[in-house]
Amino acid sequence: MSEPEAAGPEGPAVSAAVMADAHVTHNVVVPTVEQPLAPEVDAEPITQPGAEAPPMGRARRRDRTVAGDRWIARVLRGGAVVSGGMFVVSLGLEALPQSENVHVAIDLLRKGAASMLLVTPVARLAVAGTLLGLKGEWRYTLIAAGVLGLLAIAVSTGIPT
Repeated sequence: MSEPEAAGPEGPAVSAAVMADAHVTHNVVVPTVEQPLAPEVDAEPITQPGAEAPPMGRARRRDRTVAGDRWIARVLRGGAVVSGGMFVVSLGLEALPQSENVHVAIDLLRKGAASMLLVTPVARLAVAGTLLGLKGEWRYTLIAAGVLGLLAIAVSTGIPT
């Protein structure tokens, strides 16, 4: 699929090469065995007129995926930071003079911090399921909803009435 650019067989050959993206075609100067590519020849591909640019769908999907990962990271990081902060505050309350109110506050802060550590992965599952549903991944959304439903059943049966 090569045809000589110059009149003689010593000239470089011009070849139509299709790059990795099937929508863009380039002309590339390819040196022949007899005539090596001269240093002054520009070897950059030349885009053919009328060739369309690649669609931006993949870039947008990647941006959405990264945004979803950021939301999940924020939920996990937020739960860990709030829980850690509650534990640190409860440790700081240990330095106060001991009274019933201080003991109650310490107990509430520690139980709240432990609960936050338990609820954070559940919140992550809810966020991931929602984001997958927005992307149209219904199978994974249903799986996440099923896991959340089973957790709700387990918690509701374990609470005495």
